Amino acid sequence: MLTIKQNLLETIRGGNPDRFVNQYEFMDIILENPVDFMAPPGGSIKTGWGITFRWPEGQIGQFPVHDEEHKVLKDITKWREQVKAPEIPDTDEAWAAAVEHANSIDRNEKYVTAFVAPGVFEMCHHLMSMEDALMALYEEPELMHELIDYLTEYELKLAEIICRRLKPDALFHHDDWGSQKSSFISPAMFEEFYLPAYKKIYSFYKQNGVELIVHHSDCYAANLVPFMIEMGIDIWQGVMTTNNTPELIKQYGGKISFMGDIDSGVVDFPTWTREIAAREAERACTNCGKHYFIPCLTQGLGFSSFPGVYDCVSEEIDKLSKKMF
Repeated sequence: MLTIKQNLLETIRGGNPDRFVNQYEFMDIILENPVDFMAPPGGSIKTGWGITFRWPEGQIGQFPVHDEEHKVLKDITKWREQVKAPEIPDTDEAWAAAVEHANSIDRNEKYVTAFVAPGVFEMCHHLMSMEDALMALYEEPELMHELIDYLTEYELKLAEIICRRLKPDALFHHDDWGSQKSSFISPAMFEEFYLPAYKKIYSFYKQNGVELIVHHSDCYAANLVPFMIEMGIDIWQGVMTTNNTPELIKQYGGKISFMGDIDSGVVDFPTWTREIAAREAERACTNCGKHYFIPCLTQGLGFSSFPGVYDCVSEEIDKLSKKMF
């Protein structure tokens, strides 16, 4: 029987896996980074960038607050005065918990996985609102290039500290690039504004010991896959069924692998059932096959919004491995 890590490599290299890679099992994700970005459920947080996030009681996630009082970047023409990158902690004390976690992982079995969120596109609209960010790409492209370069430099500083202190084997990086039906911006605009940023970021990680780049974007982004390949993504996590995952595997398998095709919105809800989980897992595994595909909830970490769903899906994937391999 292959180890978890060996089975992952056989799957994404088109070799001889002996079972499905089961969701997030191959990544041990280090979430103890001393960089604030997540409000507690039912609460709020103001990050070092000045962005206020709220997670309303009873909702399944957070989002930034963009009323006049809380919006960080109110005028793209004044971004240099209004946007100030926070200092990234770089002391033994600040990183002690993350380093301890990294050192506890068996690197022969799982990938020591650094975690970075939010990404460059999300940072743009977190600072200034989605509407303002999209309009600025059209109305002030030169200034948006400058802002994106500034955000990229921050990410590269963070990457240097992460690689030096944690020596990760993998990176799990968040940046949502679309809705369920389309990318937020056209491929041409994505290529102009965001591809160069990610080529710099992901090449830095690859040059500093990271073997595997896993990018989370739970949306439609099939039209951006060529750019994902160009920027160095090994696995796109969060692939929704609206992307036609089997067709993507057929077209791009061998250059990139796809993790998802079990839409969280279909499976992970208050009145979920095992029957629904089993149906969706079987559909995904049957349609997508054994190579270049990892069956997984589209949610961006290894848990579910409602208790029991993630474990149930994992159990159903194990059953399908016994049946199909």
